[in-house]
Amino acid sequence: MIAAHGGRLINRIATGAQRDELLKIAEKAPRLTLNERELSDLEMIGTGAMSPLTGFMGRADLNGVVKNCRLSTGVVWPSAVTLSNKDGVAKVGETVALHDEGGKLIGLIEVREVYSYDKKDEAEGTLGTSDEAHPGMQYLMSIGDEYVAGDVWVLNMPEYDFANENRLTPRETRVLFKAKGWKTIVAFQTRNPIHRAHEYLTKCALELVDGLLIHPLVGATKADDIPAKVRMDCYETLLERYYPKDRVALAVYPQAMRYAGPREAMLHALLRKNYGCTHFIVGRDHAGVGSYYGTYDAQEIFGNFTAEEIGIQPMMFEHAFWDKVAGAMASNKTAAATKPEDKVFLSGTKVREMLTNGERPPVEFTRPEVADILINAMTSKASV
Repeated sequence: MIAAHGGRLINRIATGAQRDELLKIAEKAPRLTLNERELSDLEMIGTGAMSPLTGFMGRADLNGVVKNCRLSTGVVWPSAVTLSNKDGVAKVGETVALHDEGGKLIGLIEVREVYSYDKKDEAEGTLGTSDEAHPGMQYLMSIGDEYVAGDVWVLNMPEYDFANENRLTPRETRVLFKAKGWKTIVAFQTRNPIHRAHEYLTKCALELVDGLLIHPLVGATKADDIPAKVRMDCYETLLERYYPKDRVALAVYPQAMRYAGPREAMLHALLRKNYGCTHFIVGRDHAGVGSYYGTYDAQEIFGNFTAEEIGIQPMMFEHAFWDKVAGAMASNKTAAATKPEDKVFLSGTKVREMLTNGERPPVEFTRPEVADILINAMTSKASV
């Protein structure tokens, strides 16, 4: 099976006597409350999904990521994974208890470093912009000026009110793939319901590998994104009716969105390698927001690194649409249609407007069963 990024699948989940001892330390330790993004990062560090990270980044690693898209060790890594020092709670040399916003103890950090970093430089390096309208920059402006670095231990996993049976760790997905006899697995990242274009891309990819992992992001997203709980209903319905049951698996990816375009596309790929996937679908404007990134920037960034450095094989796809001439899904590479009016595209704004009004988008855009789930969710929300 494919090696984890950096060569070894990390495990920072404390168990047995070690956990008992750390729980005693946590009772007397200073407390630091994690925001939603930090909480998801802690969970993913603990399970090994963020291998080779063993904790939150120090200055050297963050500087390497910002300037060179690499950790201080030289390993390719595109995104900041930092913990903010709220109210100056953490001090170097201390062990600090990490709690969620509800007060539940989640883990510990062994504080190695407390430091400041220029937020504009961080944003320019990891997001490609420091525009204050960008959600990633807004996040950076919302947290404190100091970061806390050090190795972590997860003592209690976060609790969720949905999709618990689909919350598979990298070790569990690897066991699943082995049990299914899959040697090549393509992962599909999504923060949206799967529409007909997505279905087309995933099925094209599935023609070339043993199995497909639908791996939706269910961490923090923008307020106007479809809630993860609603999306899970859409995925389950779609897989039940329109995909081969023996060649597709559904698991959730608990990371928060950074909306970092090309850098985040690479992060999504590298972390799917940790889950045991050998291939990763990179589509149009992957992890983009607004007009900050070019249509295929997220595909082009992979060309800056060798195949050995990345390890997982990106599968590049163009924008897909319904081709009225051929009566089938297509892209510009395969379409018989040449006129714009013969290609069915719908903007996200138009689709949301139709769903809120109780209208099904055309069947060429989305499966009717998925549309009905979304209509029910959006009309219920609008009536509150």
